[in-house]
Amino acid sequence: MRVDGAKISKSSTSIGPGHVLTFPQGRQIRVVRIVALATRRGPAAEAQALYEDLTPAAEPVAPRVGPRPTKKDRRDLDAIRDV
Repeated sequence: MRVDGAKISKSSTSIGPGHVLTFPQGRQIRVVRIVALATRRGPAAEAQALYEDLTPAAEPVAPRVGPRPTKKDRRDLDAIRDV
C-alpha cells in the first residue's frame, strides 16, 4: 500500500482528507483520494461518498468464447501448430 506515492510499512499510518492511497484489489491496482473521514461506521453508500476513485479505466478483456478447451483440444491445437 502507498500513501501519496510513498510505500508504508505500518498499518497505523495516519491518513486524512487529501491523501492519495494506492493499493492492489484483486487483479487491478486501485488509486483513491480521501475526500473526508467518517464519524461512524456506516453503509457502503456513505463510505463511497468519502473517497474519489482515480483508478484509470481498465482495458476491456475479450470474453471467453465457448467453454474452456479440454486436454484433447489442446493436443489437437499443438498438432496443428507443429505442422
